Amino acid sequence: MEIVTKVAEGLINYEGIHEKMKNLKRKCDHLKDREEDVKAELEYAEGLSLKKRRKVVENWLTNVASIKNEVEMMEQQVRESSRRSSYWQLHPKIARLTEQVTELNQQGQFPGGLTLEVHGNQQNELITARLIGQKFQQHKDEIWEGLRRNDMSKIGVWGMGGVGKTTLLTHIHNELCAHQDFFVAWVTVSQNFSIQKLQSDIAKEMGFTLENDNDERKRAAELVRRLRNMKNFVLILDDVWQHFPLDRVGIPAAENGCKLILTSRSLEVCRRMDCEKNVLVTPLSENEDWELFTEKLGHGRALSPEIEPIAKSLTKKCCGLPLAIITMARSMKGVGDIAEWRDALEKLKEPVAERNDDMGTEVFQVLKHSYDQLKDPKVEQCLLYCSLFPEDYIIDREKLIEHFIDEGFVDGLRNRRAGLDRGHTVLNKLENVCLLEAVIKKYDGKRYVKMHDLVRSMAIQTGRAFQFLVEAGEQLREIPGEEKWAEDLKKVSLMKNLLSHIPSSMSPKCSRLTTLMLNHNFSLKAIPDCFFSRMPQLRVLDLSRTGIINLPTSISELVNLIALWLEDCGKLTYVPSLENLKALRRLNLRETAITEVPHGLDMLLNLRYLNLDTKIEEIPDGILSKLSCLQYLAIDAELRLEEIMELSKLETFIGAFYDMNNFNTYVRWREENGGPSNYVLRLEKTELTVGYDYLLASGICKSNGRDERHVFLSGCEISKSKGREDSFVLPEDVQILVMRNCNDTASLCDIPSLHNATKLSTCKIRGCQGMEHVVCSCCSVPLIQYLDSLFLFEVKELRALIGADRCCASASASSNLLQSDMFSSLQLLFIRKCPKIKRLFMRDLLPNLKNLVELDVRNCENMVEIIGEASDEDDDDENQEAVSTTCSSVTYSLPKLTVLCLDRLPKLKRFCTSKIVFDSLKKVEICRCPKLSFNGDRIHVEISNWRTHIYSVVNSRIGEKIGEESRMLGTFFKNNL
Repeated sequence: MEIVTKVAEGLINYEGIHEKMKNLKRKCDHLKDREEDVKAELEYAEGLSLKKRRKVVENWLTNVASIKNEVEMMEQQVRESSRRSSYWQLHPKIARLTEQVTELNQQGQFPGGLTLEVHGNQQNELITARLIGQKFQQHKDEIWEGLRRNDMSKIGVWGMGGVGKTTLLTHIHNELCAHQDFFVAWVTVSQNFSIQKLQSDIAKEMGFTLENDNDERKRAAELVRRLRNMKNFVLILDDVWQHFPLDRVGIPAAENGCKLILTSRSLEVCRRMDCEKNVLVTPLSENEDWELFTEKLGHGRALSPEIEPIAKSLTKKCCGLPLAIITMARSMKGVGDIAEWRDALEKLKEPVAERNDDMGTEVFQVLKHSYDQLKDPKVEQCLLYCSLFPEDYIIDREKLIEHFIDEGFVDGLRNRRAGLDRGHTVLNKLENVCLLEAVIKKYDGKRYVKMHDLVRSMAIQTGRAFQFLVEAGEQLREIPGEEKWAEDLKKVSLMKNLLSHIPSSMSPKCSRLTTLMLNHNFSLKAIPDCFFSRMPQLRVLDLSRTGIINLPTSISELVNLIALWLEDCGKLTYVPSLENLKALRRLNLRETAITEVPHGLDMLLNLRYLNLDTKIEEIPDGILSKLSCLQYLAIDAELRLEEIMELSKLETFIGAFYDMNNFNTYVRWREENGGPSNYVLRLEKTELTVGYDYLLASGICKSNGRDERHVFLSGCEISKSKGREDSFVLPEDVQILVMRNCNDTASLCDIPSLHNATKLSTCKIRGCQGMEHVVCSCCSVPLIQYLDSLFLFEVKELRALIGADRCCASASASSNLLQSDMFSSLQLLFIRKCPKIKRLFMRDLLPNLKNLVELDVRNCENMVEIIGEASDEDDDDENQEAVSTTCSSVTYSLPKLTVLCLDRLPKLKRFCTSKIVFDSLKKVEICRCPKLSFNGDRIHVEISNWRTHIYSVVNSRIGEKIGEESRMLGTFFKNNL
């Protein structure tokens, strides 16, 4: 029986071994087919010199070759075996080979692809210059951060022509070439852009040729197919002037790790190309530009003591523009004659386009092309107009747009707001193509623009074709002679010079002149009557900030005059009759010495803008109501409400009230009838009257120009009439509230109408000697949630920001009564000369201060700590310290605090007894705080992620008397910077 069983098993094995061998061969044949496909694909890719086979593919091919030999040997063994008993030994070997072949078939799918992009020695590095300056390194770091992020596929690098964008990107390119995981291609797009040309340039860079020359879509499909197979591909497009759809070209950004980096002079191009990160490349700083200049002048070459200051002046004239610096250094290389250096400096005063050297060709052409690409005549005119201002002049955006309106660049729109918006749009465009630089002055928070010197030089030269004469800011003491006043001149700017007089017989014949700017000539006291007699087309005359006493009577003959600027002519007492100036749309008499309304004002029926914020005490009845086209009115005289209410087109109103009933009547009328959207309303006692411009200059009130909704209260009783019909009415949409010497108010909660002011963002309080707290703990006024800026000056009785609610007998400023949104939007807090306040914040308010950016505390003689357990001024300081010690293990955070200033706080002992984490602190100023200790026992402060650029630690004691605490404080910051 046993023998029969073995015979049966042998027969089964004999038949089974051949079936298993057939199955193994079938799998092996499939493996061979895959091997041939892989080899063919590798041959094609490697033949283009673009890719190399992955190591895993190479190992797979080796294993396939080995397993094929083993299968062939196994097949031979099965064929040659004559004894069925030997099948017992072949069964496990065939099973093992079958398993290995199956595994290799699975591995041969290669989901990660067969090849790696060629790198390092097979990609050509580009020749480039050394990067100079900390900013360039920061820009490189930003770009690399974007390349490493999976959620970022498109990076824009923008800046003015010649600022170093291409140089920066060549460094990125070369670093990518040396990087194992990236393949990089560089294509210069430039000015002669077309989709087909860009497609061909990319294909050429990649080493292949696109077919279907006339079919853009098929070319795009072929290009995207090839690029999709390339992992971690980086395409650099240099000098992009206009946006285009990537899919039209065939660029598969955001697929398979593909990245796109583009350079452009326009931020708008970067935005419209959907770049997730936009890196602005700015000019070099003063020290960096000198380093670049000396490097290009020649390594190790020392300039003589006489030449070096001239060379530094030359470098400064290049305004940090690397192209200009390099060009200038190249032209001065090897020059040892001081006369040539002086001559080069003198030449820089000429417009770059007029020069025959490299600066006049290379630099001018780069900048001029940016101008040519604007392709909008009105935007071009706006840029050229900016060249009428002096070199390095910081131009108020709002005033500049007013000039644009006068010139008709943004005119013809439905209202004043539309004109202002269009002007801001134009300036944004010029900023975004780097033909203007954005500036924000901290003291007033307003936006300004500035023109790069070389851009201005280009614009002046370009403006000459439009008959511009520009000699602004040239320190001229005499007005240019009549030979310079060509008859075809259209715009003349002599602003900001030292002109003191104009010859009595001077009468330039300029029959086409439309704009004349003589402003900022403070010593100019008189203008001859004949001066304007041969300027019949004059439309814009700016005499603001001059010393003139009387206007010449010939002004009355300028029947085409659109705008007359006389602001800040503090000595001007007389204006001749204006009745013939029927075309006049703007009359600005702000801050002049005129005491009576100019004759003929009521005849100016086209007047849109009237600023009478001056010494005029009374306006005769019926004049204002005739000026039905007025869109802007500023007036400091006694108001007649009926006339103001008749001005249906008025969009901005700046005026003073000396009677609360009149003020309330106007506010109610405005809200019921939709009056001016912008306003500055002053309610004050006559003897305390101060002009709005004083408020701006003193920092009590600030204007952002575009949206003015200010209320200024001075010497008013605004809370005693609480609950009565004559109660003070505050506009519901007020944005900025300034209170000065309103001494009847103990807290802002005492102003009933403040409960409706949901738009209030800034509150400034000066004096107000009855105020003990800013708000009460249970206060529900909207400002506790929406207020972002709070300024407290000389509030002598102020005890704390938050006080007990007097309507709750048991209330105290404790945490259980604090509302969760109290001061949650606060960004800026300034406090000055408030002698009775001991503690600024209670500790339980800290979680609400997550948006606080700047904290500035000065001249508070009894301030003991900034953050305390409670804020009641009667709490004993020693008890406070004992109580707060028990809570010192709790860690708090002021995550957005960037600026911390503490000055003249003689009793300040500590910032807080708890641990405070500052993640964003950049500027620290601590001055004259002799008792303040940062020694770890009195205050625990942890500053993480330090990026502090400026810090100042000054003790009131100087020299050898500087105490231990000051040294510890200095050491603390030094160790953490």
